[in-house]
Order: sequence, then structure tokens, then C-alpha cells
Amino acid sequence: MIVKQVSFNHPDSVELRSQQRAEIQQRYGTPDSEPGPAPTAEDITVFYVAYEGDRAVGCGGLRERDATEAEVKRMFVHPEHRGTGASVAILGQLEQFGRERGYARLVLETGTEQPDAIRFYEREGYTRIPNFGYYVGSAHSLCFAKPL
Repeated sequence: MIVKQVSFNHPDSVELRSQQRAEIQQRYGTPDSEPGPAPTAEDITVFYVAYEGDRAVGCGGLRERDATEAEVKRMFVHPEHRGTGASVAILGQLEQFGRERGYARLVLETGTEQPDAIRFYEREGYTRIPNFGYYVGSAHSLCFAKPL
């Protein structure tokens, strides 16, 4: 498994994010459950793609919230590759980038219909926090944070 920093608009990034949106639509019945502005190439600070051989199998990025904190965005691993360590490798790269950038913590939002994601983040040391930003009042949002 190799994790590479790539552009948010790299074809592999675009394809994986498209697969993520399809899964979200299945789970929530809507093509985009994002309560705030969707991430863009202009506001994503860093984006990584995990590869098994030459196949892109997972992705994730950070969107800086301020000088001390960034939000994990668009974490996704293709269902066939879940449990292979791809998500751990991607999140590890995001956390390393955050430490090098001087962030005090990473925050994230996941949904009530994603128990697998909830278990993953808790296993990786993230703890529930009150919903922040656009997620305040969102019935399907659960927010987490991890100090770096």
C-alpha cells in the first residue's frame, strides 16, 4: 500500500470522491449530505490517495479551519479494500501533515448511517465533540476530534 499526495482534482481523486458520493446516496437517500459548502480544490489544504499497485483504493484530505485546526474531508476507501489498512494509512498521513503544519487537533464529521466510520475513528483515537460549524443542528451529523 502506497499513499501519495495528489491534487484534489487528480483523476484518481475525482473517481474516488464520485464513489464516495454514490455510497452516501445509498446510505442517506441524497447525493450529497454535506450541510455546508462542499470541499473544492481551492480550499483543500492537502489530499492523499492510497494505491494498491496502480489501483487507487482510498482517499482523504484536510481543509484548514484556522491556524490550529483542520477538518478531515472526503475520507473514503473502496468497499473491496476496507480492512486492508488503507484508511489507517491515509489518516496517518493526514495526521502527520497536521503535526508538521502545527495544527493542535484534527476534527471531522461523519454520519449516523456510517457505523463503520464511527468505529474506525474511535479506534484511531478520535472522541465525540459537540457538532461544530455547519454541522450544528444537523440530525445526521456526528463530530469527532483528536489532539495532535
